[in-house]
Amino acid sequence: MNETILVVDDDPGHLTTLKTLITSWGYRVEGVDDGTGAVERIQQGPVDLILMDVRMARMSGIDALKEIKAYNPAIPIIIMTAYSSVASAVEALKAGAYDYLIKPLDFDALKISITRAREHAGLKAENRQLKAKLGAGFHADNIIGRSPAMKALLDTLAMAAPAEATVLIAGESGTGKELIARSIHFNSPRRDNPLVVVNCAAIAETLLESELFGHEKGAFTGADRTRPGRFEQADGGTLFLDEVSETTPTMQAKLLRAIQEREVQRVGGRQTLHVDVRILAATNRDLAKEVAEGRFREDLFYRLNVITLEVPPLRRRSDDIPLLAQHFLKRYAAKNRKTVKGFSPQAMDLLLKHDWPGNVRELENAVERAVILMTGDYITEKELPATIAAAEEKNDIDQAKGAAEATAAAVDRPLEEIEREAILAAVAAAGGNKSEAARRLGITRKTLHNKLKQYGEM
Repeated sequence: MNETILVVDDDPGHLTTLKTLITSWGYRVEGVDDGTGAVERIQQGPVDLILMDVRMARMSGIDALKEIKAYNPAIPIIIMTAYSSVASAVEALKAGAYDYLIKPLDFDALKISITRAREHAGLKAENRQLKAKLGAGFHADNIIGRSPAMKALLDTLAMAAPAEATVLIAGESGTGKELIARSIHFNSPRRDNPLVVVNCAAIAETLLESELFGHEKGAFTGADRTRPGRFEQADGGTLFLDEVSETTPTMQAKLLRAIQEREVQRVGGRQTLHVDVRILAATNRDLAKEVAEGRFREDLFYRLNVITLEVPPLRRRSDDIPLLAQHFLKRYAAKNRKTVKGFSPQAMDLLLKHDWPGNVRELENAVERAVILMTGDYITEKELPATIAAAEEKNDIDQAKGAAEATAAAVDRPLEEIEREAILAAVAAAGGNKSEAARRLGITRKTLHNKLKQYGEM
């Protein structure tokens, strides 16, 4: 692994044990016996993770945590203590601790916490590197993603942005096609000139020609003055034609000429105007299929389809859901002036399992709603839209019924009896811990609660 973990503990025996154990997991391990030593070590050079005790003689773990985070906030720190105090846990987490473990340590839980902390830090670094490829015009609040599908998209975007070629952006509704178009423009040589956006689906056919090409005074009823169109407004910059597949064949013919010749003629006018624009277009339809079925001009399709960027739906980039959810959480917590620490494990589990038919837009709306409705420090499953929890519970029940039916058929026993035995056995095996029992059963805690209530065990 070649990653360095610093263990900070004033108990020599415990320090030696942890160093030996963590070394056996493949990490390089260093140890110091108090908070002052930890701060001094970090100032000499960074480490990949810190595992630190709370109560130490010269400088407490909390004080050291604060100094280290002020010096280098990127280092994940796991706090451990023999004193199970809610107040100290809250203080540690507020100061920036990644996790909080109680002594005597559960070594399996420690290994999981270290692994997750390193993965979390890796995701942040990887996301920064992807964004850096897009140059100075890329803003930190723009594209978020580190899944393989998003890496491929960002790599292609980084190569396409500086060019002058027309780009076709394809993807389902809600995937962020306009965001991709804006990133292309702001990382192109045209960044200092206008980016003009036209939603072709939102403008009536009778008005779209005037909107795109402009009109002369008196060209039609209500045309009381000459008005330049969007092509003219985008001169020197970029014109983004969103939902271009919604245009009619007549409009497609006019668009083809304007894109091909870089010339437009206002409605009611005779003068041909030259325009210097880069064209970006987006669609939520399969344009090749639309061409084959006669609904979209083939020549326009090939004119637009010089470079194609496929924006993946959220269900194909589930690795990005935690990153996106945290991004939206931060945005809407600030907007609504709320202090939010994050998502409960159950809430994040629901987000990860949902298939997101509305894609990133649906996730953003779900997080905004949860932030507005929440009353505690963390977003729980209670604040998420009912459709998300209901879909997950239905899936849990369907899976449980399927497994139980197969078992019942094999042993010739009533389905309800086998289901009840399995659930009660899981609760007992988990020592009464319902969250753990639900995890073992592969269902949500809410589903487990409803079943136990049904059996009269609540």
